[in-house]
Amino acid sequence: MGEQKPVYVTPQGLQELKVELEELLTVRRPALAKRLHAAIKQGDLSENADYIAAKEEQGFLEGRILELQAVVRNAVLIEATANTDGYVRLGSHVTVVEDGEDAPETYHLVGPTEADPRAGKISHESPLGVALLGHKVGDVVQVRAPAGTIRFRITHVA
Repeated sequence: MGEQKPVYVTPQGLQELKVELEELLTVRRPALAKRLHAAIKQGDLSENADYIAAKEEQGFLEGRILELQAVVRNAVLIEATANTDGYVRLGSHVTVVEDGEDAPETYHLVGPTEADPRAGKISHESPLGVALLGHKVGDVVQVRAPAGTIRFRITHVA
């Protein structure tokens, strides 16, 4: 089996993933097993909608369990450290102003597993994340978007 790539997560993100995994293993999996057992008792499985739905759900559940186990196993923590040199790195909180806009936007640069743009968390592998990495306050970065190139000026890095 090939070597797994590191999964960058914050300590909070890793904890949330562990809680979800525990829930799937100790609550959802046993409940699904009971549903399957009850459906099997009903007889003819070829036309048993409960059985078919439970088997489908089991596939999704087991897939998510395997995914979470791999993430936890390969997790590399993004430690919150003081940003003394002012450069954007994984874990940084970056405030930018888009060209032609007045309102600043702040993003937390995280790994793809935790990315949630609506919550201000963007992946370091996203186009904006890639553009910001290694830059500092005052720098202007360009991001290629479907509508064209967008320029962002970095106003704060923490």
